[in-house]
Amino acid sequence: MGAHLMRWPLMGSHLLRPHSHESADKIDRAVESSARGMRALWTSLAVLGATALAQGAVVALSGSVALLGDTVHNAADALTALPLGVAFVLGRKAANRRYTYGYGRAEDLAGIVIVLTITASAAYAAWTAIGRLLHPEEVSHLPTVAAAAVIGFLGNEWVARYRVRVGREIGSAALVADGLHARTDGFTSLAVLIGAGGAAMGWRSADPIVGLAITVAILLVLRDVAREVFRRVMDAVDPALVDTAEQALLAVPGVRAVGELRLRWIGHRLRAETAIVVSDDLNLRAAHDVAVRAEHALLHAVPKLTAALVHADPAPTPGTPDPHAELAHHTERNERPAPA
Repeated sequence: MGAHLMRWPLMGSHLLRPHSHESADKIDRAVESSARGMRALWTSLAVLGATALAQGAVVALSGSVALLGDTVHNAADALTALPLGVAFVLGRKAANRRYTYGYGRAEDLAGIVIVLTITASAAYAAWTAIGRLLHPEEVSHLPTVAAAAVIGFLGNEWVARYRVRVGREIGSAALVADGLHARTDGFTSLAVLIGAGGAAMGWRSADPIVGLAITVAILLVLRDVAREVFRRVMDAVDPALVDTAEQALLAVPGVRAVGELRLRWIGHRLRAETAIVVSDDLNLRAAHDVAVRAEHALLHAVPKLTAALVHADPAPTPGTPDPHAELAHHTERNERPAPA
């Protein structure tokens, strides 16, 4: 009962299985999650865009580089909605013969664009603050600067909570990263208040020093966001999901053991590939039924899982040749992933 004998029945007869609606429902929910992600992006773009415009007007009036750095960062954060929006639109496209897994990985590319955007905003904030330290200037309209800082905090904190909540609900690492980015923007907005207070007391260097502090905060966000995006690009998943999937498979009647078990994110949807061990005396139909039950169990147990490919291996018996021996000269047999 080798790999190729099991693959075609698994792909061909699921439409007739009672559980097939479960997979379809999950795909429908995945499409709906893309729509929710789009709503979160455009709402955030509107809020942050309005915040950045208000702050930009105060920057032109006051000349505060701390507020300028915060404004630039807020504007950059608002603009990250554009690559994410493109990624969500692409993610809705159906798989085809060239992109056989679909276009969900466009979200990972959007995550890279977000990292580059944060990097650029940090560089610009640092350059502006250092220039003001070398060539000090007075900051005017300090009460207005303070008010703009509070506006920046409120706008960013609202957007952060909204993006993180929706991102976690739909499984979008890029949207969560963007939300965390917005949260730190909110705290950097509050830092502008310190600069305004220092300038009000006559400390001319307070404003550019706060600008440099904001740059450091941006770099800390950059580290966290880059780590999250890197993990997603490298197909990392939470080990707890792997444990959940393995336990669900072992609970299926007829599954003696679990061989390979792999999970990967494709956008904000999970896909699984696994090999289960079944009794070697089962006929093709019976082994297929076990594999279908295993797939059904995975779809129920693992959140955001929309597709699973289950391969059935016969349990080894003394004197029986390895059913995969014919493949040995092509590639090494993959081992199960080691514990994280």
